[in-house]
Amino acid sequence: MTTRRNLLKGAGGLAGLVFCGCGLPFAAHAQKQPARLPVMVKGKRIKTIDVHAHCYFQEALDIAGVKVENVIAPVKGIPEHFVGVPATLEARLKAMDAMGIDMEILSINPFWYRAERDKAEAICKTNNEKLAELCASKPDRFGAFASLPMQFPDLAAEMLETAIKKQGLKGVAPGASVLGDDFANEKYHPVLKKAEELGAVIFVHPQSTPQLAPRFKGNGWLGNTIGNPLDTTIALQKLIFEGALDKFPGLKVLAAHGGGYLPSYAERGNHACFVNTSGCNPDIKLKKKPSEYLNQLYFDAMVFSGEGLRHLVAQVGPSQLMLGTDHPIPWEQHPVDHVMGTPISDKDKIAILGGNAAKLFGIKANGAT
Repeated sequence: MTTRRNLLKGAGGLAGLVFCGCGLPFAAHAQKQPARLPVMVKGKRIKTIDVHAHCYFQEALDIAGVKVENVIAPVKGIPEHFVGVPATLEARLKAMDAMGIDMEILSINPFWYRAERDKAEAICKTNNEKLAELCASKPDRFGAFASLPMQFPDLAAEMLETAIKKQGLKGVAPGASVLGDDFANEKYHPVLKKAEELGAVIFVHPQSTPQLAPRFKGNGWLGNTIGNPLDTTIALQKLIFEGALDKFPGLKVLAAHGGGYLPSYAERGNHACFVNTSGCNPDIKLKKKPSEYLNQLYFDAMVFSGEGLRHLVAQVGPSQLMLGTDHPIPWEQHPVDHVMGTPISDKDKIAILGGNAAKLFGIKANGAT
């Protein structure tokens, strides 16, 4: 297991790095200092921002008439999702401290897309009100993506405006599809147009690829292991190839899990319509090469290895990347270590740890917006 000494020695120029010890592999010994210590790079205080963190509110589940086990797989970390409970919120803050995370941008994976209009509206209204209340109570620790009834695009666009202008939320988390329907399609353009107008970030978080569920059966939880990054890949490719990013060039799109498979194989798309013209729509004329659109998308850094993150930096540029953990599900428990141990410059590390997210979401260094 990596020790603190080895981490600092191997990460290049990290003598100024200090972050909290609770829960980290090199900090089993007792600490006399406060549990939460700032992340520092060469003497500079870094505000760390996690753009990929989740929660639920019991009130919204009650309106939907579902139990949490019906909307999320039986993973570790389910009870920790309910940040509306004071004890759970306190535990969440302590866990963030232990991970070296100053701020989380919360999202709720959609479980209301099959609901009728009135019920879907009530669920999303409750989610957004609860998120706004939480963020207002802890503005230095939380921001949030709105929940929207995407199956009703007119209502979704209306609720997005309320979420941004009146509730202070940062964007929307629509999933990677609406029950398998791509939100790049024209039906959802009212929402995309409104997001562009408002400067709202669209957080693309997958919920597997439902059409492939039979093939995912068996060992390895392939519905997540393969299905989630594949779902994100499809969503991003649809935004590119259907011309949505040309029609709405100001869209701020942020993809979970490092953007799935797209950044590792983006240039294949540059050749597709040349090799097989029948597989492409002659009426859609993209303004640039498909792979070039990656440089206007944003991605979290949740790719698990230093080499994976180095490659992602090389593919999309350091300005497009930011911390992501999937907290409280324990996928990435040492996100700061991950970035600090990657063979990239200190400038790039500072950007990924929080600078890029602060710029994207309009968050000032002191936490004000």
